[in-house]
Amino acid sequence: MVEHYLLFIIVSIFLILLPGPDMALATRNTLLYGRSVGLSTITGTSHALFIHTTAAALGLSALLVQSAFFFSIFKYIGALYLAYLGIRTLFSLRNQTATQMNGQSVLSKKYLSKKMGYFQGFLTNLTNPKVVVFFLTFLPQFVRPDNHSIVPFFILGITHILINFLLFSTYVFLIGAFNQWLQKPSVQFMLQSVTGSILIGFGIHLALWAQR
Repeated sequence: MVEHYLLFIIVSIFLILLPGPDMALATRNTLLYGRSVGLSTITGTSHALFIHTTAAALGLSALLVQSAFFFSIFKYIGALYLAYLGIRTLFSLRNQTATQMNGQSVLSKKYLSKKMGYFQGFLTNLTNPKVVVFFLTFLPQFVRPDNHSIVPFFILGITHILINFLLFSTYVFLIGAFNQWLQKPSVQFMLQSVTGSILIGFGIHLALWAQR
């Protein structure tokens, strides 16, 4: 049913490690809100990837790609959302102040931020048409030509999701390990400026991206 499974794992690792909107968003949310929100962001990304897997297995992704009109709408929604997140990150630099918060306020803020982190990770990945095309073209290369079942697609898709979650979780924990240094105002300003600009750049790139 599945061909060259080990090769699929190796290729998936290299592809996941390439910088992209998901990594930029995980970096942003970990820096702004902490490790738990970074992990929530990755969880949202993973759930969106499962939807992409299901859509590719059922042939829904192919229908979207074949419709230039709906594909363009999908693309611009994703591009605008990435640009929005980037602009919000840059504007947040203007509003940062060193304030003391009581324990209850901190817990409330973290809880709300975790929910928002999950939503941002989910929506950023779900509305990225490059992920749609990736799952539509990448997964079938590792499924036997005579296969008529959706099971291999789910095996490959879930494998990719697990690798993605493991690598991104490790990345978030590495950021957390340097938390004391990263929380310095000068470092925060530099990192948030970079990640905000990167998100805007990904949004512009996505808007100008022409499917071939």
